[in-house]
Amino acid sequence: MKRSFILAVIAGVGLLCGAAFLIVGPSPVSPDAIQSSVIRTPALIDSAWKLPVAATFNASLDWQTNSSRCGPASVANTFRSIGEEETTEAEVLAGTGKCWTGFCIVGLTLDELADVAQAKTGRKVSVLRNLSADEFREHMKHANDPGRRYIINFTRETIFGAGSGHFSPIGGYLEAEDLVFVLDVNERYKPWLIERERLFSAMDSIDSDGDKKRGLLLIE
Repeated sequence: MKRSFILAVIAGVGLLCGAAFLIVGPSPVSPDAIQSSVIRTPALIDSAWKLPVAATFNASLDWQTNSSRCGPASVANTFRSIGEEETTEAEVLAGTGKCWTGFCIVGLTLDELADVAQAKTGRKVSVLRNLSADEFREHMKHANDPGRRYIINFTRETIFGAGSGHFSPIGGYLEAEDLVFVLDVNERYKPWLIERERLFSAMDSIDSDGDKKRGLLLIE
């Protein structure tokens, strides 16, 4: 059997598995829940976009291309904000061996996304896991530092009542209001604000794919 035929069969199986993941994945979040579960007050959102880190995104995000690629999309958007060259999902994933079917089958874990990011930058990439609520608060206080970028891994179910694990960059922290600005890379959601404690609860959960807690990526 020719090698090219075998590779084609493997690719086809991968694509089918990716499609199955998208079809039989977690229950989708309703439009009402998307709107009502987080804070979208125009004045607060406007203030959040003016925060030092959020401003580097120019009030614009490149949305993830499918529901499995929130991690690469988060890295790509974050890289764009700090002037790295790889600013698309494809560029971020190129040469990593990840998501080669077009889908990140069952998604990427926090450690896998850290490896993807580190492969494309000379900056330091750290996995922050098993944080206490106080440690999370301290990191959010640093989320407005232009020399740092945070990407959070959390479960939508805790916040929206449905959905699964997700990655998105953090745009900053409105400390007086104790609200975190999440630059959601899913076009259905768009950026939103949330109480720090609620976001911590969504992050402080087990990723069933890796059997480890979710957490933060810090790029500096």
